[in-house]
Amino acid sequence: MSKKLIVVISILSSIYGCAQQNKIAKNNDSKLISAAKEIMQSAKTCALVTIDDKGSPRVRTMDPFTPEDGLIVWFGTNSSSRKVKQIQENPNVTLYYEDVDKKGYVMIHGIANIVNDNTEKEKHWKPKWKDFYPNYPDDYLLIKVSPNWMEIVSETRGILGNPKTWEPQRVTF
Repeated sequence: MSKKLIVVISILSSIYGCAQQNKIAKNNDSKLISAAKEIMQSAKTCALVTIDDKGSPRVRTMDPFTPEDGLIVWFGTNSSSRKVKQIQENPNVTLYYEDVDKKGYVMIHGIANIVNDNTEKEKHWKPKWKDFYPNYPDDYLLIKVSPNWMEIVSETRGILGNPKTWEPQRVTF
């Protein structure tokens, strides 16, 4: 075989191997995202972590809307809440959902934006909240979290972390 032919075969093998690896990674990402949606929808609540003006994390329980495509998550909040100012000053947030069977979790690291759009407010509203927002829609804002990456563990779904380091499986968006 000529050296040129060997080089061409090596290059094509590398390209094919990379394409196969990308296909496997995308299939695995789809499996992880699907499992994450299941956990997020069944959890009902999640923890939202923001950073305060002193650099300390602040955690609170939230009532999220069902995650949208790309695991974008919306929340409603009072326009006077501390989390609004914290997000405006530092939009890096973490969401934590515990699986209902207590054998897994989803953790999303992303960027939060405060949204004050009446069309979005109508779309992201729960009638059970009417007593919390007596001046709706004026005292009601939305938080939109767009994920940068997520980690997931679910023993029930066979999604486990590294057995040595315990590092969870991860999807980057």
